[in-house]
Amino acid sequence: MATLEKAIELAAKHHAGQKDKAGQAYILHPLAVMAQVEGETAKTVAVLHDIIEDTPITVDDLRAEGFSETVIAAVLALTKAPGMTREQAAHQARQNPIARLVKIADVSDNMRLERI
Repeated sequence: MATLEKAIELAAKHHAGQKDKAGQAYILHPLAVMAQVEGETAKTVAVLHDIIEDTPITVDDLRAEGFSETVIAAVLALTKAPGMTREQAAHQARQNPIARLVKIADVSDNMRLERI
């Protein structure tokens, strides 16, 4: 089974070169979200929360890396599909208890003024 360390490594590799709106390395965002949640599973989901939406990584890739179905389900719940409204994405995230906690941390980090 994949570990938190593997999730951090995968996120760092695939978010490499990406910048946020403030011009900072994007990987700092998933790491900041990770720091706000408790437990290895939630931390793993937090660091991977944008990986399907913002990189070429797929669900099959996460399975091949050995991530649990619990982690994958929560990451999928946090992934806004093309054509999905923000309201639909929020509803989707609320349905998964781990995704709900990570989404709260994600929104909190996104509201930091230095990220805008």
